[in-house]
Amino acid sequence: MKRIGFLSFGHWNPHPQSRTRSAGDVLRQSIDLAVAAEELGADGAYFRVHHFAQQLASPFPLLAAVGAKTSNIEIGTGVIDMRYENPFSMAENAGAADLIAGGRLQLGLSRGSPEQVIDGWRHFGFQPAPGETEQDMARRHTEVFLDLLRGEGFAQPNPRPMFPNPPGLLRLEPHSEGLRERIWWGAASNATAVWAARMGMNLQSSTLKTDETGQPFHVQQAEQLRAFKAAWQEAGHAHTPRTSVSRSIFAITSDLDRAYFGRQQDSDQFGHIDNFRAVFGRSYAAEPDKLIDQLRQDEAIAEADTLLLTVPNQLGVEYNAHVIENILKHVAPALGWR
Repeated sequence: MKRIGFLSFGHWNPHPQSRTRSAGDVLRQSIDLAVAAEELGADGAYFRVHHFAQQLASPFPLLAAVGAKTSNIEIGTGVIDMRYENPFSMAENAGAADLIAGGRLQLGLSRGSPEQVIDGWRHFGFQPAPGETEQDMARRHTEVFLDLLRGEGFAQPNPRPMFPNPPGLLRLEPHSEGLRERIWWGAASNATAVWAARMGMNLQSSTLKTDETGQPFHVQQAEQLRAFKAAWQEAGHAHTPRTSVSRSIFAITSDLDRAYFGRQQDSDQFGHIDNFRAVFGRSYAAEPDKLIDQLRQDEAIAEADTLLLTVPNQLGVEYNAHVIENILKHVAPALGWR
């Protein structure tokens, strides 16, 4: 069995052909799509976070709203850029959203990717400490956040508080028990995946990875997942880790599917991003029988316990629910995912 969810980047655009023409549209439709996905039997609703862009940006109001409108589906991010985050306010917001959702949050974090503006995190009041890079700063924020999620007291109480305090040092509230084990790290390299394992975070791997061997994307990604699992075992954590990969996968079952994706001929691409050589994974689009044969060859999907389907959210809730249903109905059973 494999958990199958969707990942939305939450694009919106005022163009007349877009189904999401405003920030309000994409937020409300994200909630509706999560509800529809749960009704279809999908396992997760995940959302990307991008600042200074016409995309989803502030995750916790959305996660809380999805949590209030659903009952079973996992609710997550893929990913939150930790260069922009105050770990203390984030711990409070995450705790509140997780409690509303009944303990269903799966928070994906990362050091971030190239953004819309230069050093956007500076506008949020953050800057690397002397001798730090912005990546170091993101990891520092993450380590503080993880420590806060343990729920241990650290703040000295006021001797004359407005309200009575429990004994001892105080922690942030609200605290959601178990959330610490549901934190993920979006890793682009094998080394970062190993670091995530040592930190006790689950692993998210997307359709972009540092090119470390020149091999096909899915082969390199499978090696990354195996390196993560080996490091996790070596670290001796008490619980079992999780791993996810994301893919653009479209089963063509209608004329509309064929119009949107029928001519798509995709393959891995190699290039440069953020001054490192990267490999970008292919998309999949074919009739279900051909798609099943293609996906059987994807080593990383086989290695992961969770598959996130990246959805074209600007095509609207109804069509994206159809995309998800196509995979759950026509593809997943044949591959043993259901």
